[in-house]
Amino acid sequence: MTYHTTRRRLFAFASSAALLGALMSAGMQSQASTLERRATAGIEPREVAQPSPYGLARHFWDALALEPRDAWSRLRSRLAWQDGIDRPRVQAWIDYYRKAPHNIVEITERARPWLAWIIEQVEERGLPAEIALIPFVESSFDPGARSYRGAAGLWQFMPRTGDALGLARQRGYDGRLDVVASTRAALDYIEGQAEQWYDGDIQLSLAAYNAGAGTVNRARRQALAEGKSGDYWSLSLPGETMDYVPKLKAIAAIIANPDEYQVALPEIEDAPAFAKVPVSQPLRLDEAARLAGVPHQTLAELNPGVTGGVVPPGGGRVLLVPTERADELMARLASPAPAVASTQTGDDRYVVRRGDTLAAIAARQGVSVDEIRQANGLSGSLIRPGQALTLPTRSLASR
Repeated sequence: MTYHTTRRRLFAFASSAALLGALMSAGMQSQASTLERRATAGIEPREVAQPSPYGLARHFWDALALEPRDAWSRLRSRLAWQDGIDRPRVQAWIDYYRKAPHNIVEITERARPWLAWIIEQVEERGLPAEIALIPFVESSFDPGARSYRGAAGLWQFMPRTGDALGLARQRGYDGRLDVVASTRAALDYIEGQAEQWYDGDIQLSLAAYNAGAGTVNRARRQALAEGKSGDYWSLSLPGETMDYVPKLKAIAAIIANPDEYQVALPEIEDAPAFAKVPVSQPLRLDEAARLAGVPHQTLAELNPGVTGGVVPPGGGRVLLVPTERADELMARLASPAPAVASTQTGDDRYVVRRGDTLAAIAARQGVSVDEIRQANGLSGSLIRPGQALTLPTRSLASR
């Protein structure tokens, strides 16, 4: 089955919109709203229920019952490639996964922080929901995964590919490990290649994602020269690439019918487990954890791209925090921290406020920058909101 990207579905959407405009009766308005939302998401419309003799659409509660209730339900409702699971290459991988159902449970449990948000990103682009399962195949949903060939992250980008897609690599930060940045880059890459080379065919783009566009394009030219269709299933590709889409379809088939395959999927809510907090200046993970009231390990796991303990600012960088702690963290980052007195004898302590610099603090407190550096073991001028600085006793006595 060929699945086209959002841009290639615009004409179909326009037709759907025209149909919706014809639904003028009050009894059909809620039904039209549902169809419009699904058309916007790139989902094929369900069969329309016939109105009752009174001109009323399906009962509100019946319609509500059809809405997804968790991440798995939402994913299942948008799977687009389930018509080809009887292919031998797909069945071989279904059989392989069925032999170790505990592995599927372990990997899907690892997906818990990321799955709902990734599904949202895939849905917004009108892509098949199977795309949200690529990290299952690529990294077993481990955002810190690294391959022996140098690929890294949830989506397993090689360094040069990551660089080309704007995934910065610098001291203390690797954008390939940043789940938000790498997910957007991966979806851009898949959509872009589909449009550039394959007339919107996502399965061919996935083959290129794995093997490179050059390899797939050569295989496609050869298939067409032999009178074949030129779709993914007709190509002769490297073994790993021949298995790439079958693996994806196989795991999607199991998730679509977990009872049939005797797999107990973990419960995952249909809402992102994290919120994004903008970072405008360097912010230490341990300090952010303290301000947010969460364990340091929690923030480290949500922000695997931060490899040096400090979130670097710029480039739209964000800190991921548990959803329920985001408001508190943002409020504390935005509020100036008050100066607090130390219980230590012979010195005072000053808590750095947003916008402070060492020079400004030194001028206000009647000390030199070098004295503050020496008292606090600082080698440079980098300070952060919430950081407690020791102020030398000598200078305080002379004020």
